[in-house]
Amino acid sequence: MNYIIDRFEGAYAVVELENKKMVSVPCEALPDCVQEGDVIKVTIDQEETRARGERIQKRVKKLFHK
Repeated sequence: MNYIIDRFEGAYAVVELENKKMVSVPCEALPDCVQEGDVIKVTIDQEETRARGERIQKRVKKLFHK
């Protein structure tokens, strides 16, 4: 997914989504070098998502299946 940095408003960047909606994103969540007009790409890390799910399942199992 690609998003466009439209402008900055204080501690937030106004980001244009692919569906043309605008959302505010805290600047601290973005790379320091991002500028107005930059296109940022967001990807899902499938491997980390799977690993995280496994870690959570192990914790739940330890807590509730003693």
